[in-house]
Amino acid sequence: MISIGKYNTLEILRHTRVGLFLGDGTEEVLLPEKYVPLRYEIGQEADVFVYLDHEERKVATTLEPYIYLNEFAYLRVNYINEFGAFLDWGMEKDLFCPFAEQARKMEQGKRYLVYLFLDEKSNRLVASSKTNQFLSNENLTVEVGEEVDLIVSHITEAGINVILNEVHKGLLFENEVFTDSIKPGQRLTGFVKKIRPGNKIDVSLEKIGYEKIEPNAEKILEKLKSGRGFLRLTDNSSPDDIKAVLQMSKKTFKKAVGALYKDRKIEIGEDGIRLVN
Repeated sequence: MISIGKYNTLEILRHTRVGLFLGDGTEEVLLPEKYVPLRYEIGQEADVFVYLDHEERKVATTLEPYIYLNEFAYLRVNYINEFGAFLDWGMEKDLFCPFAEQARKMEQGKRYLVYLFLDEKSNRLVASSKTNQFLSNENLTVEVGEEVDLIVSHITEAGINVILNEVHKGLLFENEVFTDSIKPGQRLTGFVKKIRPGNKIDVSLEKIGYEKIEPNAEKILEKLKSGRGFLRLTDNSSPDDIKAVLQMSKKTFKKAVGALYKDRKIEIGEDGIRLVN
């Protein structure tokens, strides 16, 4: 059966004045003429994205959507009517997000993190900004130290709420983030730092434990090389100064400097650290 909201590999069956008809042996779908490739052969396979057109019929396209079925994306609202919001997802027909699926009332022109699901009652693709209902920490598929894909959900006083591997909820503490550029919808690579009671997951943007020392030591070496072999930072430097120069915590800085000093790659002075020639 041809799936909507996903890419399908289908056989080219025939060409008509309205486009190519593609099939999987059980049903057919139209690839409109404007998307027909310059070269093709009957019987050849084609990879196409399938969704519902304005008349709720399955239709194929070679356009690439911004979101796929059962995935998250940060989408802009094109317009709003009495039924809900319509989001730009890269297709000719906008993606519908009914008011009942809005975590807070959406506004035209703004972007929201949404999940794309198939509504079983209407058999239509629907977006929802109530993302927590599609996440679960009941049975964790990650462990401490593991590298994970992150999506920034929303930012609160407690920290930065993130989605791990599009499956679990996690928290990134703001005082452990050394950049001001993190925004909702942003995709990052992180690491599972701790799993607290109740399967609450703390994450970090740095590797955990000793593993994080080496890349940060390399960062310090690169900074030294670009700064003529000198860096005006010491154990007495403020955390804010270290964050501004190196985008790392003071604790991480001290560990990395200690590793470099042990390897005799730097000298530590009262006014800063120097590269050993």
